[in-house]
Amino acid sequence: MKYILALSIFFVFQSCTSQNYKMNGVSFVASRNPVDQAHIDPVIQVQANFASIMPFGFIRSLNNPEIIYNTERQWFGETFDGAAQYIEMLHGNNIKVMLKPQIWIWRGEFTGYLKMSSEEHWQELEDSYSKFILEYASLAQSTKVDLFCIGTELEQFIVHRPKYWEKLISEIKTIYKGKLTYAANWDEYKRVPFWYQLDFIGVDAYFPISESVTPSISEAREGWQRWKEEMEGVSNTHNRNILFTEYGYRSMDYSGKEPWQTSRDQNNVNLAAQANLLTALYEEIWNESWFAGGYIWKWFIDHEMAGGEDNDRFTPQNKPAGMVVQYYYSDE
Repeated sequence: MKYILALSIFFVFQSCTSQNYKMNGVSFVASRNPVDQAHIDPVIQVQANFASIMPFGFIRSLNNPEIIYNTERQWFGETFDGAAQYIEMLHGNNIKVMLKPQIWIWRGEFTGYLKMSSEEHWQELEDSYSKFILEYASLAQSTKVDLFCIGTELEQFIVHRPKYWEKLISEIKTIYKGKLTYAANWDEYKRVPFWYQLDFIGVDAYFPISESVTPSISEAREGWQRWKEEMEGVSNTHNRNILFTEYGYRSMDYSGKEPWQTSRDQNNVNLAAQANLLTALYEEIWNESWFAGGYIWKWFIDHEMAGGEDNDRFTPQNKPAGMVVQYYYSDE
């Protein structure tokens, strides 16, 4: 309670700057069930003006070229129909959408390592990925979402098949007429060759910020300085704004050290670390002229059951971090 009180006092004395020109987004996690108004109300309450909708395709292994999607075994929100229903509900509440189809590899293998062992398999992967992503490009167009993300953390696929990606983007543009981005990992985005074809430089922003158990806000702000300089340089080089297609921290000790870690090993819950790191991110990044906004990872549709004071995962829901998000997403 002392920490929450201190956080509240901190908010009172901070200057308030309107940020409605940024994408103040949540990563709206797919569920087994359709979305109803009770699931949207907490998104409105946190003052989000965008949500990313993430249907999934599945691959059996890092060298398997077949993407499986829209099956009866998937959760509703992971499918084409589920994504369409989520978009409809969000649009009905004046929340804009980034449609962000993603790949999940069995056992949670990192998608950046997806790499084929033969030319035949590369061509099979390209055919499979094109079918997957172009189908969702058609959904993006028919539902008139504001932004379409053409892929997430696929570094080796891009490194080995750059011509394919250039052609794919051209094909997407014949179907979808809105804005485009790609969600590059934080250590990948500088090397992506096709930013000139897209509208935003998408970054999954899990930059290492601090090695402390509980970073102070000032320490975490200092930890952003080298990354700010780097991002501004990349933005200027490509004449595109940076968009955090994902960002966030777990509510645990050392959460600024390797923010990408998703291990289920037992960790000490540390609500202050998560709140401080998010505060520093907003203070250092959100008002930069080269920055377009971001989507916090993750936001579960069943808000009352999500997060909480004993939860060490990424979601800010029902934690002090949720107060931080609401404050910085607010126009007040």
